[in-house]
Amino acid sequence: MTEFRYDTQLLIEGKGLDEDAINEYFIKNFKGDSLIAVGDDELIKVHFHTNEPWKVLEYCASLGEIFDIVVEDMDRQSRGLQG
Repeated sequence: MTEFRYDTQLLIEGKGLDEDAINEYFIKNFKGDSLIAVGDDELIKVHFHTNEPWKVLEYCASLGEIFDIVVEDMDRQSRGLQG
């Protein structure tokens, strides 16, 4: 089993988005790894491995509209099952 089970990916669309502030919030408030939060002030792509994807979704939804949401169970995938 991996330490952080859920591969969480999404896009945030909004106004005045700040990728540095988003990265900092993730580091300070969420347990996980493989963080990528890149984009511009209107669109940010987020990729993060965590055991609490619902917290990531809640935070990101507070920043703007979230879409293209994918949450995959990497533990199931490692056992050859659909994630």
